[in-house]
Amino acid sequence: MLTDLINISKDAGSIIREGFGKNNAVEFKTDEGNLVTEIDKKTEKTIIDFIKKSYPNDSILAEEGGNNKGTSENLWVIDPLDGTTNFTHGLPLFAVSIGVIRSKDIIAGVVYDVMNDIVYSAEKGSGAFANDKKIYVSKNNIIGRSLLATGFPYNVKENPENTFEKFSAVTKSARAVRRLGSAALDICHVAKGIYDGFWEVNLNPWDVCAGMIISKEAGGIVSDFRGNEIDIYSKQILVTNGKVTNCLIDLLSNN
Repeated sequence: MLTDLINISKDAGSIIREGFGKNNAVEFKTDEGNLVTEIDKKTEKTIIDFIKKSYPNDSILAEEGGNNKGTSENLWVIDPLDGTTNFTHGLPLFAVSIGVIRSKDIIAGVVYDVMNDIVYSAEKGSGAFANDKKIYVSKNNIIGRSLLATGFPYNVKENPENTFEKFSAVTKSARAVRRLGSAALDICHVAKGIYDGFWEVNLNPWDVCAGMIISKEAGGIVSDFRGNEIDIYSKQILVTNGKVTNCLIDLLSNN
């Protein structure tokens, strides 16, 4: 199954790469910050058509609504283009994200960094990889030396869960905080040891599903802001190297 995930993610990535920098039709889902393009829809259809042909009994949960209730225990969770705003504005930071859940347990995931041609992948119990190289989280245990990442939700103007206060508190404590616009890639960058941690609120299942298993298989810790276990439907996510977890929990839970 992991080979299939990798192959279809690269097929989807080819569609995205071909459409990048062109005048693609843009729609607004709910407000001007939540975009969808014709490329999102075309990419999602490509992935879903593959699943229906190769895994016809599996269920599908996809960002742009191409959902399907199957009879098997498998659920494919799909973000055909994570980082649509970046894509629309010509910023080459976006990814295809596909995860598979079996009986509430994430068993496989792929995040394809399209423009850098890097496939992040993991199968439960088999480690995490960037292309063919095994990856691990960082060993840094000092928050003041940490490079961290976050994202702002689409309703950021409402300051949900004190988004700005949390951002300020962590920024004052860390070496630096980045906000690059693709949660799936941010989580994979924790898995690869680039970032020491990542946090965000109000993400959706397709934003985090694949990244969660990749980060865990790389040795990372995934929780909410109080250290509790989460699933793909949770509205808080904290992903760390395990060594700055407690410090980040203190900062996030107290602001």
